[in-house]
Amino acid sequence: MIHLKQPLVLSTPSNNYASPLLATAAASSSRLRDTSGASRLLTSRRICCASMDEAVGASTSVTAKERPLTVTAIITAQAPSSTYLSRGVDNLQDLFGKTLLLELVSSELDPRTGEERERVKGFLHITLKEGTYEGKMSVPASFGPVGAVLVENQHHEEMFIKDIKLITGGDESTAVTFDVGSWVHSKFDNPEPRVFFTIRPYLPSQTPTGIEALRRKELETLRGDGHGERKFHERVYDYDTYNDLGDPESNIDHKRPMLGTKEHPYPRRCRTGRPMTMLDPKTEKRSSPVYVPRDEQFSDVKGDDFSAATMQSLLHSILPAIAPLLNNSKSFSDFSDIDALYRDGMPLRVDGANSFNNVISRVVRKIKDTTEHVLRFEVPKMLERDRFSWFEDQEFARQTLAGLNPNCIRLLREFPIVSKLDAEVYGPPESVLTKELLEKMMKGALTVDEALEDKRLFLLDYHDVFLPYVHKVRELPDTTLYGSRAVFFLTDEGTLTPLAIELTRPQSPTKPQWKRVFTHGSDATEKWLWKLAKAHVLTHDSTYHQLVSHWLRTHACAEPYIIATNRQLSRMHPVYRLLHPHLRYTMEINAMARDRLINADGVFEETYWPGRYSMELCSYAYGKTWQFNTEALPEDLVSRGLAVRRDDGELELTIKDYPYANDGLLIWNAIEQWVSSYVDFYYKSDKDVTGDEELQAWWEEVRTKGHADKKDEPWWPVCNSKDNLIQVLNSIMWVTSGYHAAVNFGLYQYAGYFPNRPTVVRKNIPVEENREDDMKKFMARPEEFLLESLPSQMQAIKTMATLDIFSSHSPDEEYMGEYAEPAWLAEPVIKAAFDKFSSRLKEVEGTIDERNNNPNNKNRCGAGIVPYELLKPFSEPGVTGRGIPNSISI
Repeated sequence: MIHLKQPLVLSTPSNNYASPLLATAAASSSRLRDTSGASRLLTSRRICCASMDEAVGASTSVTAKERPLTVTAIITAQAPSSTYLSRGVDNLQDLFGKTLLLELVSSELDPRTGEERERVKGFLHITLKEGTYEGKMSVPASFGPVGAVLVENQHHEEMFIKDIKLITGGDESTAVTFDVGSWVHSKFDNPEPRVFFTIRPYLPSQTPTGIEALRRKELETLRGDGHGERKFHERVYDYDTYNDLGDPESNIDHKRPMLGTKEHPYPRRCRTGRPMTMLDPKTEKRSSPVYVPRDEQFSDVKGDDFSAATMQSLLHSILPAIAPLLNNSKSFSDFSDIDALYRDGMPLRVDGANSFNNVISRVVRKIKDTTEHVLRFEVPKMLERDRFSWFEDQEFARQTLAGLNPNCIRLLREFPIVSKLDAEVYGPPESVLTKELLEKMMKGALTVDEALEDKRLFLLDYHDVFLPYVHKVRELPDTTLYGSRAVFFLTDEGTLTPLAIELTRPQSPTKPQWKRVFTHGSDATEKWLWKLAKAHVLTHDSTYHQLVSHWLRTHACAEPYIIATNRQLSRMHPVYRLLHPHLRYTMEINAMARDRLINADGVFEETYWPGRYSMELCSYAYGKTWQFNTEALPEDLVSRGLAVRRDDGELELTIKDYPYANDGLLIWNAIEQWVSSYVDFYYKSDKDVTGDEELQAWWEEVRTKGHADKKDEPWWPVCNSKDNLIQVLNSIMWVTSGYHAAVNFGLYQYAGYFPNRPTVVRKNIPVEENREDDMKKFMARPEEFLLESLPSQMQAIKTMATLDIFSSHSPDEEYMGEYAEPAWLAEPVIKAAFDKFSSRLKEVEGTIDERNNNPNNKNRCGAGIVPYELLKPFSEPGVTGRGIPNSISI
């Protein structure tokens, strides 16, 4: 079933044709292109009514021969969610009906003057129905279809308007609805009224003449002038560097480099205009909350159950309540202590417990039959199914294909493996992984050359991206780092098995390069060293996942798309209407992250091994690895050697049972078919694409401003054809929906038991230096050595609480394919295309269930294995490990 987020009376243009107040302006006398691409003259049907003297506040030039039409205007607004001093004044004004002033704008120019027709104005008054304002307006019969409405909010406070209806008959069956869903500022903050356009999308060249100027003016307003500090009520979208992560004024050690420069390339974020600090003129002063354009803020509307509100409570109340109860460096004494977090919980102080119970009731339970308050975590799915699976090599390998970070494994194409880093700086580039060693681990089944030829060897490579940071990270307390490589073999059953792990420490002025290969040997010492080596690789994969696969590739790289879309594409533009559901809410989540998660001394720096170098390393990875063209799932798979493109254009997977790729391609193809139908309807030829000035400015700005540090790269698509436009839109919609779901909503499922996905390893592997004390402890008590290497109690518990919220769906989540935008429902062709898209996604649900129940798919089906559901489109609320929201909303 398709749900409407906002009431919509008119579902087809034919209904609109019955009214001269046509919100679609389809009856405009302007010469417009119809759906066939031909030009035709559209004429409006004129309806005459008796004059209505009681029209409130109407202002129009009605000739003596013209009988005006009486229109009932209804505004539905969100009831105020809080009290404030000026509310009493606003309530009094509401009694007199002069708190909302509405202006109707004709789609047609005045034929006598060639200028905009005189607008029709009228006050709306509060009704007995809460949040509803109503008024009658007298509209000249020659006014033509209404193309836009302007709202002046005369309250002292802003208000959220859901929709505006213009009713020409006796009931709402004749209504023309303007879908608003937006905050309207007080005129005391800004005297300019808000403009809302017709529900019908228009390419720039097709804009009705009466609202062309308004279309341009609205975009100019959204762009701003690039000066001054932004205010809470504003709607200005502009670009800035990541220069607000540090806080040198509170602590000089919290100084961080600016990201978005030649030295530290990075996507741009939304400009706030805050002044610079005195201690560092390149660092912006921090303040909370962080400005984002008003319509990007949502907590007041979405309510306390929304994930972002929960995250805000976590950052501001819950984590500070935990901190005093934990020792920053204390390790878990044994694995039963870790199990006790799920079984017995941890005592909380009363004030801390109250904060928890109000926000994450699923995770934190209050013991009512005692005086204690206990923090107790839900058992993650993988631990619930098989509490020892995290220790096994098969699960270690399986999760590279069906875990949290399934997009880093790549085909090993050449041997020997050689680093691309400067040998004079880092030491010899040749890997110490040899053919003899790999062939020994393959037990003579194949030679290395044969395995390369048969595409049976795969690599998880964190050598070159992390090696430049090894010495920096090792200077931080209680953490360490290596560059790492892990080699896997594809078995005849279609599963991966790990063969070897290489750990490398680069040379320094005082020490030579150190590197060593670890395998699952036959003796006890080698087996425990192998477990330690796996822990190092897992912490590399865990950090890369959160910093790059998740934060960078979705949150950070999507923000330029949002800014450019709002600056260059009118709300009437069909591409804006297509992308809007996929861009909602992300900017506020990102602002929260800059405020408390990825900032200096934030949650990420406290709990992951890069510490203060986290975002600098993220910048390094962006510069070395990010390309827009490989954000497309098919191109990503091909570039990693996980798929080849056949002569017929179809993909053939290198690993047949690759759950992320198998399910991801179903979602990718469904989006592509939906986008193709949409683009084909609005663009009849490639010339329409190149001639769309707003679209061209949008794509140019994404490349040259949003991703300015990569603007000259040759891999950027050129938006010069329908096919290229489809691929660009498909990539953006995939990244913000399916891809984000795949790397986010399994966080607690896989990392909620932190030994499976440790965020830090705090001790060097003992054989690196062969220090007597370390070797003695390792040989006597290897399990204790491992526990002391894993995250501390503070790091583990903070991470678990954070990941639970990141993995959770809110009760009002908007899943892809579930909700149709009103503009899509108003056009029968687009509505039909969306219906097909929605149906395809429901079919995907069934297909994924079948795959998870097929015993031949050993990477997603088997004893104790968590089924791969991260790309199932729909979900119920909570931590479910499935569901694809439209946008990056957590």
